[in-house]
Amino acid sequence: MRAALRKAWKARSPRERMVVAALAAVLGAACYLLLLQSAERGRGQLRTSVAALRTQAALLEQQAAEHQLLRATPATPASTTDLRALVQARADAARLSGMTRIEAPDADHVQVVFGAVPFADWLGWVAALQAQHVSLEAARIEALSAPGMVSATATLSRAKAQ
Repeated sequence: MRAALRKAWKARSPRERMVVAALAAVLGAACYLLLLQSAERGRGQLRTSVAALRTQAALLEQQAAEHQLLRATPATPASTTDLRALVQARADAARLSGMTRIEAPDADHVQVVFGAVPFADWLGWVAALQAQHVSLEAARIEALSAPGMVSATATLSRAKAQ
């Protein structure tokens, strides 16, 4: 096989050999440049993904540190004050107007009725109560004709000690 190729090569004129050698060199250089360009594009994509992964890793480390801090923090004790007074104080602090009724059937439950209250404010009030270890046991919320306004009836209870 080699001998046949060598014989065919020698059978060509010097000018033909020069043209074939030049074409082979140009083709080799073009292939090399294509490979180089492809590698550079891949390296650029890897750079951007590495930057994104580093950002995600930093965020994950921050969240892990916050998680450890939260686990180490002792739980705040449940409030021992009168539940009705606590609910009323939180409503006053949140500037929720529209509370039409507040009843305490027992020491650990309170029922509240709002005629008209902004829904976002009501949700914030419930979240503030949960921070005070007061749970939303049941709720009935109805949208009113005014945008963002609702009427709400809720039963709240003191969180049980664990």
